Amino acid sequence: MLRRLVLAVALVAAAVAAAPPVSASEQAEPTFTAPVLNSRVTRTGAIEAKSSEIRYGNTGNSWSTRISAPGATYVKVHFAPLKLVGDDYVTVSSPDGKEKHTYYGDLSRGSSYTLHGDAGFAAMSIDGDTAVVTLHATGDRSAASLKRRGYGVRVTRYDRGYSQTEYAAENPTTLSVCGNDARRDVACYQTSHPTEYARSNAVARQLVNGLGSCTAWRVGNTNRMLTNAHCIGDAAELRSSEFQFDYQCATCGGNNPRTGTKVSGQELIKISSLQDLDYTLFSVSNFDSIRQYGTLYLDVREPTAGERIYISGHGDIKPKRLSLYEESDGGATCKIDVVSSGVNTGYRCDSSGGNSGSPVLAGSSHKVIALHHLGGCPNWGTRITLVYNEIRNDIDNNSGPTPGDPTDIALQPSSGTVVPGAATTATVQTTGQPTTTLTFSATGAPTGTTVAFSPSSVSAGQSSTLSLATSASTPPGTYSITVTATGAPTTLSRAYTLTVTGNDPTGCPTLKTTKTATLTAGATGYQPDGSFFQTTVSGPHQACLKFPTGTNYDLALQKWNGSTWPTVAQSTTTNPTETLTYNGTAGYYRYQIKSVTGSGQYTLTYNAP
Repeated sequence: MLRRLVLAVALVAAAVAAAPPVSASEQAEPTFTAPVLNSRVTRTGAIEAKSSEIRYGNTGNSWSTRISAPGATYVKVHFAPLKLVGDDYVTVSSPDGKEKHTYYGDLSRGSSYTLHGDAGFAAMSIDGDTAVVTLHATGDRSAASLKRRGYGVRVTRYDRGYSQTEYAAENPTTLSVCGNDARRDVACYQTSHPTEYARSNAVARQLVNGLGSCTAWRVGNTNRMLTNAHCIGDAAELRSSEFQFDYQCATCGGNNPRTGTKVSGQELIKISSLQDLDYTLFSVSNFDSIRQYGTLYLDVREPTAGERIYISGHGDIKPKRLSLYEESDGGATCKIDVVSSGVNTGYRCDSSGGNSGSPVLAGSSHKVIALHHLGGCPNWGTRITLVYNEIRNDIDNNSGPTPGDPTDIALQPSSGTVVPGAATTATVQTTGQPTTTLTFSATGAPTGTTVAFSPSSVSAGQSSTLSLATSASTPPGTYSITVTATGAPTTLSRAYTLTVTGNDPTGCPTLKTTKTATLTAGATGYQPDGSFFQTTVSGPHQACLKFPTGTNYDLALQKWNGSTWPTVAQSTTTNPTETLTYNGTAGYYRYQIKSVTGSGQYTLTYNAP
């Protein structure tokens, strides 16, 4: 294995040396250094050398190449910095097109991506053994001229996931399957254990640096996730990680996993080393895309001897499985065997490589009582009450009613404030028996406001996202919007309070800071004054951009993650103003203003925490 890795690195270095020249303004690539995984992270893949280019062609408007690794469980493609014309873009997709990730020259515009210590980036992985890379042109292009100037796409290498045979050879033994392996696909319990099945939705497979596997999960009502510190030890490991939700078989034993949704790490919130509590709390990109999978809450108490538990996770690079029983399906249920040993609690619930970071849930509350991190039969998890004591101010652990209670709904949060033209969201959390279907509707929204639910119907115990989008014509005021769920024995209603702030004569609200500048057509600028600002506390950001009549400008709020400026909020409408709101943590921020069409002076007003 080491010999193959060394060879791959040597080939990649040669490929980089042979790359086409770039302009003097572009940053040179550093020499690639092979990533080193923590010894406790289960290795599930290998680096493969691949140096190929996709150039603009003389005919057509798209040009492709295939990257195949027969038998691989995933393919993750690494790129040099993209050099594309205008709105041209690159897609990385499965051969059937069911999974596709899109990237622009400005990486903040497209799909999630990961960073690996060189000048380029890596696309989200493609499930299976083949990835199709395609360069798309949005207009006529001069191929010869663009080739001379180094435009196009360059693949520098790729990571591939081990086949089950390779994985077994790389990981010949396990200390964490205690006796018989009683784990089964989560789909096996959809009917018999609907609450356990539903709680598993918030659990994701983590791909560490393209080469290793762990488990992570959503915690609380905001953009927060937990895993082990030995899975994410620093900001660089977070930036190199991707998280795949809904990677589970559609049917029991069907070997037909869904692609689900993949996001990347964003901000490292708090960490405690393996020698202490072994946890990492963090946020992810494109948070709205994973809200649909729900979340988990912490059971803030000490475990008790013999209480029932269960574990959901991604051991052995397989789709998500549930560990409910100790020896055989339907036999003795998993339980707490050792209440307390140092910071840990012990159990004989089966796990294996890749389960690191899995939630250990209490059967009584269906909340997390421990964070799994060590094997050995008994297996061990950090008692979650110790973790909570350190992160309580960084998460929203207010669960409201829990599944299994009488059918009910709750809004989280139950109010929001926007400027005209801005949007906000809330989670509609439902409880009750999953045989009950609830359909949502809303009344009382002000003029010019669109209300939508995603999904519009759920089984009790699941959640939906309420979206409220105002327009420039929405009058200022405070409105009570009634959210109704039908389908229960009685109709259920809850109130959401929407506050729309007033505008000044320019069409923007009165905010603390005002900046003006001029953009030429197609240009991009940054505020404040081409630089950035710092917030030392968490809180709301609010901004409004006014630009000349007959033009169209886009507005984005970006936050420094240690190496790049990913977009955390944006407004890209065709309205005469762009407005946005964002509830952020402390850090460095800047506003990006881009001319889509036209030129002229703009005015940006904003508030910061």
